[in-house]
Amino acid sequence: MDPHLLRTYVTVARLASFSEAARELGYTQSAVSQHIAALEQDLGAPLLTRRPVLPTTAGERLLEHAGGLLLRLDAARADVVRIASAPSHGLTLAGSPTALGPAALAALPPAGVTLRVLGREDVCAAVADGTADVGLVDGLAAPSDPLRIPDVAPLTTYGVGEEPVLVLLPAGHPLARRSGLRLGDLADARWLDAPDAGLPLPQLRAANGGHGFRPALRYDGTDLRVLTGLVAAGHGLTLLPRSVAAGVPGTAAVPVTGPRVVHRIELVYAGMPSGAARTLVEALSTRP
Repeated sequence: MDPHLLRTYVTVARLASFSEAARELGYTQSAVSQHIAALEQDLGAPLLTRRPVLPTTAGERLLEHAGGLLLRLDAARADVVRIASAPSHGLTLAGSPTALGPAALAALPPAGVTLRVLGREDVCAAVADGTADVGLVDGLAAPSDPLRIPDVAPLTTYGVGEEPVLVLLPAGHPLARRSGLRLGDLADARWLDAPDAGLPLPQLRAANGGHGFRPALRYDGTDLRVLTGLVAAGHGLTLLPRSVAAGVPGTAAVPVTGPRVVHRIELVYAGMPSGAARTLVEALSTRP
């Protein structure tokens, strides 16, 4: 299967238009039509209806595979380019907000660093496509259990830290003076849905047997100050690692006593890092 034809097909299906796809890809509309026809001939099945432009059943199935295939091709290209260029200096580190803790920041080189704060899913994609040399992702896990990393490319992961998690509540909340809280007792509370800043609600739900934790407000940003400000203002609760939750004005941070879960950080990289990336990987991998 020709990846150029596949990329054209994905673009047409996304835009539902041959002409719009041609404009985005820089082709003529005739060339786009020829690409789709060639791909359909190669697969022996119609992939799109023409009026309106919609995927057929076979086309829908191809779309399920196409995103991962194209991302892996981009990752392979980026990995080859990365090895061929073999930079001797400079480092781009991508990390989710609560993964960029004191240990990670202390291990950064004194110069030549670009730091990108991204959502958890985007960190792995950035490492896979070569726009970041190294990534740091985090999440909720049982002690010593690995995180579930998006399968976007062959990536190496390594656990570099674990710490307790705390529920962040408004200072005046009835439970603010508790010495500990079980997640199950908070399943029906008002929660903030902040998938790229706080620990994602689906992970809390999974730790509670798949129940509860419906969001009262959604925050799509990555700024922890905004997230903790929303808690202080009474809009909902969030779960954070101890190093982030402690001492936030207008809030109370109460340890989670059950189930046994921790905030886990993992290092993510592709291939064999070199230069500053290799130095950072070695520094974080050997920290106690």
